Amino acid sequence: MVEKFKAVLSLSLIQPEDNDSSGGMSSSTGMTDIQENTCSSIDDIRRRVQDLVEEINDSRTSDQKVMDGFEEKLMKKVPEMCQQMKELMYSVYEENSNKMEGKLQELFEVLERCTKLNKELVEANQALSGLREALAVSQTPEP
Repeated sequence: MVEKFKAVLSLSLIQPEDNDSSGGMSSSTGMTDIQENTCSSIDDIRRRVQDLVEEINDSRTSDQKVMDGFEEKLMKKVPEMCQQMKELMYSVYEENSNKMEGKLQELFEVLERCTKLNKELVEANQALSGLREALAVSQTPEP
């Protein structure tokens, strides 16, 4: 738009060469022609500037319509994308839960074996303590 404006201004400011073919035209007639040409040039510039302003405004209106359309599409797309993200998040949760469930099951089995082994160890310790006491009693000399 700015380039168009500059081009219009530069074209309007160029005055056609004064080809005075009459040879004897008075200076007042020449001055009147210059004033008329200047006024018409100024009017041309005003019209061209007004046309450019209208063109800019039309372009802005068009840009606004494009942005409104973009915003509308975006506003429709955002909930869709959020829903897709939620679904993906939930599928990751489910996958992780299944893996954790397997690991927890293994952990409970190991803890159960540890409890059983601890119980067996306590029983073995008690049995050994009983044996030691029995051996200690049998080895004491009788008075």
